[in-house]
Amino acid sequence: MQDAFELHVNPARIIFGDGSLSRTAEMVRDLGCSRALVLSTPQQKQQAEELSKTIGDLSAGVYANATMHIPIEVTEDALKTLKSSHADCTIAIGGGSTTGLGKALAYRTDMPQIVIPTTYAGSEVTPILGQTQDGVKTTVSDPKILPEIVIYDPQLTYSLPASMTVTSAFNGLGHAAEALYAQNRNPISTLMAVEGARALIEALPAITSDPQSREGRRDALYGAWLCGTVLASVGMALHHKLCHTLGGTFDLPHADTHAVVLPHAIAFNEVAVPDLLRPIANALEADEAGSALHEYAKSISAPTALKDIGMPEDGIERAAELAVNKPYWNPREFDREQIRRLIENAYHGRVPERLD
Repeated sequence: MQDAFELHVNPARIIFGDGSLSRTAEMVRDLGCSRALVLSTPQQKQQAEELSKTIGDLSAGVYANATMHIPIEVTEDALKTLKSSHADCTIAIGGGSTTGLGKALAYRTDMPQIVIPTTYAGSEVTPILGQTQDGVKTTVSDPKILPEIVIYDPQLTYSLPASMTVTSAFNGLGHAAEALYAQNRNPISTLMAVEGARALIEALPAITSDPQSREGRRDALYGAWLCGTVLASVGMALHHKLCHTLGGTFDLPHADTHAVVLPHAIAFNEVAVPDLLRPIANALEADEAGSALHEYAKSISAPTALKDIGMPEDGIERAAELAVNKPYWNPREFDREQIRRLIENAYHGRVPERLD
């Protein structure tokens, strides 16, 4: 008989499948809206403009200045455009930065939002917003933040460069891995985490060998959805605290930071909860999840060292201090010295240690 548990299911509408982008105008109307502001990063401005043209009279224009880590000042600037355009909803097309901006606007206005992911971050199905002010990244959770509709069109990911594909997927793997030992985990969240991790782990080698792999792209997007959904269902722990600290403090690429840190955080926590992390090790056909993730990262050319993604060596001590300040719950207790060593190992790209 199954023990009692509590499950929070977020009420987003999911549209999945090749060609789903063509349903964007339909989704705007289904929300009861008539003027959608299309959001993107500067790099994806052309794609946003094409979508704006496609939805025709339903478009209220394009705001193409979404920025990594969602700086408060960018959100405030976007709010001005939102108000002047008389938009009644937003459409975010792109990766985590654009999705985050849409969520930040919804948090402040409670405006309906549609998200069209072009990466595997998974934040599009969470009511969680990470934003940065004065170099400090904080998170907030609120039902207003959750997008109403998410359109997953695998065709939009075909052009995603291999390097971004790999790091974006590792971001999703981080959600799944930490969900397995979350303090408030439940049988459903565990099922989603195991299946999401499996889908991503199996998809990445296919994509790196053939970026146009239809099956690989589809399975990766499916895995990203599951991993994002489980992120919204349970709490995260040490890995996410470290990534938020490092990314917000040193302005490191969010997905790359997840890719580098994940094997080290998992190796550390695996000492306390090896059985809970067994599904990750099994998916990698290995005995230990942490070391296997490190080898897997190298095999698909994922970044493995913080020094290679822009972190200064003299930031190790500061990062350790910040990481132990207001720590997230974690299945294994830790002290500042252990975290300093973990970050130092990740900085140099060393094989993860147990840090007993």
